[in-house]
Amino acid sequence: MPLALLALAIGAFGIGTTEFVIMGLLPEVAADFHVSIPTAGHLTTGYALGVVIGAPLLAALGTRIPRKRMLMLLMGVFVAGNLLSAVAPVFGVMLAGRVLASLAHGAFFGIGAVVAADLVAPQKRAGAIALMFTGLTVANVVGVPAGTFIGQGLGWRVTFTLVAALGVVGLAGVAALVPAQPRPEGARLRGELAAFRNVQVLLAMAMTVLGFGGVFAAITYIAPMMTGAAGFADSSVTWLLVLFGLGMVGGNLVGGKFADRALMPMLYVSLAALALVLGLFALTAYDKVAAAVTLPLIGALGFATVPPLQKRVLDQTAGAPTLASAVNIGAFNLGNALAAWLGGIVLAQGFGPTAPNLVGAALAASALGLAVLSGALERRTGRGGGRIVAGGRAAEELQAPAAHS
Repeated sequence: MPLALLALAIGAFGIGTTEFVIMGLLPEVAADFHVSIPTAGHLTTGYALGVVIGAPLLAALGTRIPRKRMLMLLMGVFVAGNLLSAVAPVFGVMLAGRVLASLAHGAFFGIGAVVAADLVAPQKRAGAIALMFTGLTVANVVGVPAGTFIGQGLGWRVTFTLVAALGVVGLAGVAALVPAQPRPEGARLRGELAAFRNVQVLLAMAMTVLGFGGVFAAITYIAPMMTGAAGFADSSVTWLLVLFGLGMVGGNLVGGKFADRALMPMLYVSLAALALVLGLFALTAYDKVAAAVTLPLIGALGFATVPPLQKRVLDQTAGAPTLASAVNIGAFNLGNALAAWLGGIVLAQGFGPTAPNLVGAALAASALGLAVLSGALERRTGRGGGRIVAGGRAAEELQAPAAHS
């Protein structure tokens, strides 16, 4: 695999660290700014909304700028946002820094996925995308625990300064290792928007929202679930999240490998297994050993869907993939927010500490239903729902269904 993928993975590592490390530092941030924990929680919500909004806006700008230059610009925005957070004198400035950093998130992963796929042979595209996303998954195993430890010991501002430094390393890596890629000939925003007329693209994005949303329905409430239902001590939550992160790393790599061989079957298997395991977690969450075994399975099965879904979008938008790829990244965050909201509803209604797992199982099962529908439509039409090429024209030559699965 090209060294350029390492540069993309480093950028992904920094972005993944800054997205999730705030969860472990909320008490310190709240105390420093003299705000409540729920108010400090806006730093997480604001980041998620920034990803959803920034992904299409900056990706649309990216249709006019060569991809390498755009990736460097996005890393610059990321660095600026984290530095602003690190030196923020008041909470409002800290929130602005978080939102600024989040604007780069969706577009970086969206454009980065396109670049990663273009760096390798067609039969290795999902694997290349998975290697870039490895930076995000490793962030949950290494970056977030380390950032939390440093922030609690030396101050949360040090953590965000170090994350900004990671962004500088990622920017330098992109500048040095990613080959220059001219803007695709004929690529226009109108052609990028035409991708959203493709039903297969919309189905893939809906699967992203529901499938990964199923994971976050459980993980958002993992701390009270593990301490209240399983009986773990508060201090055990960190290593339980590391187990979850290790599952994410493995699932991402396996998903990328098998998506290059059989994309749709990989989605069928991973989504079905995810729904089953989330349903079982409503029971296994009451036992320490069973919970510790189930958590990495959820991480693995959830992230095993990421490379195939991202590749599915790229396959269906040949010639104009940038905007759709970035919007699909925003769909992950939209699913996270939706799942957290639904999980909170069942908890508020008194259904018990493990009830969000059943919400997650229902979401994953819904994603599986959409995957089956997508495959059936593809078999019936003999094509992927009409691929999109630059300028918005339907491609004359469509790959056979086997090429997508």
